[in-house]
Amino acid sequence: MTSRQSTITCPQCGQRETETMPTDACQFFYDCKGCGALLRPKAGDCCVYCSYGSVPCPPIQAARRGGSSANCCAGS
Repeated sequence: MTSRQSTITCPQCGQRETETMPTDACQFFYDCKGCGALLRPKAGDCCVYCSYGSVPCPPIQAARRGGSSANCCAGS
C-alpha cells in the first residue's frame, strides 16, 4: 500500500509538518511553515518529499515495491 502522508522536516529550522502528497504531480517547492524557507529537491531527487520527507513520493514508493528504481517525473 502506498502512503500518501509524509512529514517534511525543514533543513534550516527543523520545523516538521505532516502533509498529504499529490499522486498525479511532483511537488518541486515547499514553503516551510516555521521559517518561511523555500525548499527545493536535492540534486538527484525528483521532489521535496523524496528530499525532506519521512516517506518518498507515491511513484517512488511503487517503483521500490516493484524492485526497480524510478524517477517519478520521467514520464511527465
